[in-house]
Amino acid sequence: MTNTSTSLRIGVLGAGNIGRPIGRHWAVAGHEVAFGSRTPDQLAEFAGALRPAARATTLAEAVETSDVLLLSVPYSAWDDLLQAVGDRLAGKLVIDATNPMGLSEEGRIISTLDQGITQGRNSAKLLPEATVVRAFTHIMDELLWSRGTQQKHFWGMAYAGDDVDAKEVVARLIHDAGFSPVDLGGLDDSAALDPGGAIFPHMFTPADLRAAAGLSA
Repeated sequence: MTNTSTSLRIGVLGAGNIGRPIGRHWAVAGHEVAFGSRTPDQLAEFAGALRPAARATTLAEAVETSDVLLLSVPYSAWDDLLQAVGDRLAGKLVIDATNPMGLSEEGRIISTLDQGITQGRNSAKLLPEATVVRAFTHIMDELLWSRGTQQKHFWGMAYAGDDVDAKEVVARLIHDAGFSPVDLGGLDDSAALDPGGAIFPHMFTPADLRAAAGLSA
């Protein structure tokens, strides 16, 4: 498991509206960030502004050179991502920030997964040799940079996972992104993080987040 006392090597797979601000927070905090893309040339200017802490790479290079991976592709790109680098994620700490989001007939946000299955558990089944932690899912992407800088550590960010050591690493990375980590428990306890869940897509103080998720104070 990654040593949490030093800077981390992080690969961001999907450098869009979620991956860019979160990866930027981590680069500013002193971590080594590889923004992985099928078209890394399109990220050259963005990553170049964060040098030497960040660089633009292929998906495969981001995976190979990193110990922690943030999956922040659109959910529709999940299958393509698995085909491209899924077999290389074995032994990695994978932070799943993807959202299987749909709308009900009434127009309400819902998860497109079968009832009772969380996205965290679904990811763990698809990546059985990786260690999956669910995080960075419930705050609207346009607020990830501003709230993590202008109101640093005021807002709570929920996370969930089954591996205690991995969750300690992710809690630190949430803090380094400017938010206060709130542990929801294991992957089977993470429905609140998913589309249609109790905290999706909202921002809360840590205390209000715990209350909304049904946790004891």
